[in-house]
Amino acid sequence: MLTQVYSRGVRKVTPYISTDSHPPTAPCQQKKILISCGPGAMKGPMKGATIGHAKQRNKAGRYLGLTEPSIIAAEPPNAIVNELVIMPDIEKRLEAFVRMSHGIIIFPGGAGTAEELLYILGILLNDNNANQVLPIILTGPSTATDYFSEIDAFIGATLGDSAQQLYKIIIDDAEKVAQVMSKGLTQVLDYRKQTGDAFHFNWSIVIKNDFQQPFEPNHKNMSRLTISYDLTTAELAANLRRVFSGIVAGNVKSNGIKSIREFGPFKLSGDKKIMHLMDNLLASFVSQQRMKLPGSEYIPCYTVIEG
Repeated sequence: MLTQVYSRGVRKVTPYISTDSHPPTAPCQQKKILISCGPGAMKGPMKGATIGHAKQRNKAGRYLGLTEPSIIAAEPPNAIVNELVIMPDIEKRLEAFVRMSHGIIIFPGGAGTAEELLYILGILLNDNNANQVLPIILTGPSTATDYFSEIDAFIGATLGDSAQQLYKIIIDDAEKVAQVMSKGLTQVLDYRKQTGDAFHFNWSIVIKNDFQQPFEPNHKNMSRLTISYDLTTAELAANLRRVFSGIVAGNVKSNGIKSIREFGPFKLSGDKKIMHLMDNLLASFVSQQRMKLPGSEYIPCYTVIEG
């Protein structure tokens, strides 16, 4: 199962073309495609995989979409999805991504992409998962260079080199993505054979309660999040993920938008250095128009308090 991740906010048509053109070159032969299943750019990988499968005379393509109620309320699944699974909340949806995936390709998005990457890294940073094999590739066109550079720098400064070693960044080279991912998928299957784990579902990966329990992104919960270097890297990743989850809710989800209108922006606070890094990262998302759909002015749903 090859998982491809992409957020809702898209600035131009270029990222969509990239997601559309990658899968035919990528290792999609006889592979199932799992994705967040929304319209727009999120449809790109499935469309590209459909073309790739057609060229390979594969008529049994399986396009599994994982979603949850608040996302369904904001946008319908794209028409290529032929198996739709609605999980009870975002945490269960993200856990399903991790457990069902043999490899993960992440295209440029916005706060939602950062949330999903932090979730995956937080799980893999657990010492119990040190031997897990899950190839992760961050890729896109040349226009995605700044986006991935900002995220990579943020992860390095907050979670450290060990987190950066868990993924590869490959820009504007679909063939290399295919080669690296194909090699990674072979390693995944070899690891599953050695450990006796199922091919179709990763039972052995350890996912702690911090990554399973639903987080309600309201003003009270957002203000109480602990963002500090005193936490373990896995715990810090979990709370950073919650921050971005709240921002996504404030941007596109009905309950979050309603709450922002009623009580004002979320107030985010924590370690001065981390909050400065986060403020810069979010500002880069805004400048790249990755926080709102094209043609609309973005009004931040958050305020970063350094200190």
